[in-house]
Amino acid sequence: MLARKSIIPEEYVLARIAAENLRKPRVHDHQRKARFVAKSGACNVAHKNIREQGRFLQDVFTTLVDLKWRHTLVIFTMSFLCSWLLFAMMWWLVAFAHGDMDIRDNIKNLEPCVTNVKSFTSAFLFSIEVQVTIGFGGRMMTEECPLAITLLIMQNIVGLIVNAVMLGCIFMKTAQSHRRAETLIFSRHAVIAVRNNRLCFMFRVGDLRKSMIISASVRIQVVRKTVTPEGEVIPIHQIDIPVENHIESNNIFLVSPLIICHVIDKRSPLYEISYSDLSTQDLEVIVILEGVVETTGITTQARTSYITDEIRWGHRFVSIVTEEEGVYSVDYSKFGNIVKVAAPQCSARELDEKPSILIQALQKSELSHQNSLRKRNSMRRNNSMRRNNSMRRNNSGLIMHKVQFMAPEQVDT
Repeated sequence: MLARKSIIPEEYVLARIAAENLRKPRVHDHQRKARFVAKSGACNVAHKNIREQGRFLQDVFTTLVDLKWRHTLVIFTMSFLCSWLLFAMMWWLVAFAHGDMDIRDNIKNLEPCVTNVKSFTSAFLFSIEVQVTIGFGGRMMTEECPLAITLLIMQNIVGLIVNAVMLGCIFMKTAQSHRRAETLIFSRHAVIAVRNNRLCFMFRVGDLRKSMIISASVRIQVVRKTVTPEGEVIPIHQIDIPVENHIESNNIFLVSPLIICHVIDKRSPLYEISYSDLSTQDLEVIVILEGVVETTGITTQARTSYITDEIRWGHRFVSIVTEEEGVYSVDYSKFGNIVKVAAPQCSARELDEKPSILIQALQKSELSHQNSLRKRNSMRRNNSMRRNNSMRRNNSGLIMHKVQFMAPEQVDT
């Protein structure tokens, strides 16, 4: 069957679509730069064209600790195997030079350097027994060869060095500071709201373990691309911003989740940014939490960052600490929850120049809050009235009507 033609002419539809496309402004997505620090704390930096590779070998221990686990385990295994094979070759050469390979069992006058070492396999087993101090008892060294005694001392010293380096490397890899940082969490979003009549940048930080972080401190930096008056382009310009803390030591007591606050004042790089300008800004706020692990004494560091898409204007964090039966309870299911609050959409600079903007914003929020309360109360009243009416109807249906029985009239006959 043929397709049915539309009632509207096709020319009119095409003209209408073209007109709508002309009216709508084409908005191009702002291409943002790559993050400098990921949400997990990993730095997004790739080091290329390093010519002086020998500098890494000057600090072998740090290089071994920085390697991946599979590479470290391969080096751990090969170091012991190579040392056993090297000294097995030396023991075989000592036995071969002394003529222990040609000594027969019926000749008892000739004493070997090492008993029962008559092949490379037996020399390899003796090397393992010496370095690992197993001592099965089948092979042992005699007083016949001073060179064998010197070789025994050398293998013991080399074995101790290999054990110390490899075991220390494994211990440092298992006790690295960034492992403790896995239980230090940050809120997924940061907020900008009014606190104590000042516009503030805030985020939440918490520790999931009961063991505390001693001397914990928080640093905040803003990373952005800047151009100097001389025309020099700085792709990663780091600007420190202060953190509001009433303690002189600038340390925090991280026994429960805390909201870290930065007051946006004249020293802040966010001073001239308003709500409408925030989406167009190409900046990144980096948060660094440092402290000493209570159980191990190792300094640890946790990092995260917030780009402009992760900053919520006019919001604040919900309370997650409550007192229950004499104990302060923390609900981590609400750790990153935020609620919308009244906040002026102007910059902190405009707010300092015109303080009346804050008063107007608070008055509007108070009026909206009162209106919402009135609506809720009216809705509750209506619902209660509807419930009462429905209950009355149900009760009236259950009431039994009185039935009157009429006696039959007597008919006179």
